[in-house]
Amino acid sequence: MNTENITKLAKIVENSKKIVFFGGAGVSTESGLKDYRSKDGIYNTYNKYGISPEEILSIDFFNENPKIFYQFYREFFLHNVKPNKAHIALAKLENSDKKVTVVTQNVDNLHQLAGSTNVLELHGTAEKYYCTNCGKSYTKEYIADKSKDIPYCTGCNDGIVRPVVTLYGEMLDDFVTERAIRAIWEADLLIIGGTSLTVYPAASFINYFNGPHLVVINKERTASDSRADLVFHDSIGEVLDAVCKKLEI
Repeated sequence: MNTENITKLAKIVENSKKIVFFGGAGVSTESGLKDYRSKDGIYNTYNKYGISPEEILSIDFFNENPKIFYQFYREFFLHNVKPNKAHIALAKLENSDKKVTVVTQNVDNLHQLAGSTNVLELHGTAEKYYCTNCGKSYTKEYIADKSKDIPYCTGCNDGIVRPVVTLYGEMLDDFVTERAIRAIWEADLLIIGGTSLTVYPAASFINYFNGPHLVVINKERTASDSRADLVFHDSIGEVLDAVCKKLEI
């Protein structure tokens, strides 16, 4: 890790008033979760059903094959893991005198568990569930019960319970999208972390950034590396933790 660039990033953070962290699956891999598109990711290693994960995680597949959907979903989206250094560092920054907005493509709730409160979840959350028929709310614990191959609603006894997650074939939430774009537009520092910037439309949101400082933290190259002030091909947690230590927060 380049200590000179850590010092530069700490200085940028210190002088920034509105910071947006735009994060992807790579933020959570340091907590033990799989990402999607790396060589060891879900999309490249999972062949159990002979169906692509993109198809399994689509709204059409959920409606037609909820049993298989939940077999897959329970294996990859219901882990009990803890926030890592990246989540904790961002929460520390928010608790300092900085306005920090986390715009995340993840659905794992780890930013909130670390203490961040200004979190915009572009693809929803795996913490909340509801009946597709009557709208009754459910917890993750109800879904985790594998004795229910298909989690039906106990209220209306008819609807299937689904996660508050944006599946393939569904539109992003307009309210969350508008808030994310506005935060990126108004930011004077945008940190992109743990994302290959290949998932659209979410990845296109960074094009709204018009501020003075863009930083990329990702182990692999991204399309935004060439326009960034600083690029770290390192651990997100280690980089952000080092910045917090430099700032003594």
